[in-house]
Amino acid sequence: MRYKPTILIDLDGVLNEYKGNYDENFIPEIKQGAKDFLKTLVSDYNLYLFTTRNIQSAKKWLADNNIEQYFEDVTNTKIPSYLIIDDRGLRFDGSFEKVLDEIKNFRVWYKINK
Repeated sequence: MRYKPTILIDLDGVLNEYKGNYDENFIPEIKQGAKDFLKTLVSDYNLYLFTTRNIQSAKKWLADNNIEQYFEDVTNTKIPSYLIIDDRGLRFDGSFEKVLDEIKNFRVWYKINK
């Protein structure tokens, strides 16, 4: 069995059509292209859904959208990984000054060009 690096993938705003109106009882519909994206990644990476949502609700959403087979598991814990894909993350490149500026000017993707 060959080694595959792990990628953590966020749910809201990455795999679904979340646009900032959080409702703990409703997970928005799957984003167009998400299934093909996962299908491409899973051949070279172990995927984990990384979410702050209720784990059972997130697992149900994966099953309802027929994409549960692409994930090793669902977690709300940061596990050792090669990458994290999230709509609310910044990449630290060694410069605190630069990241402070990025924090100050951060806008989530769905609020850009509004």
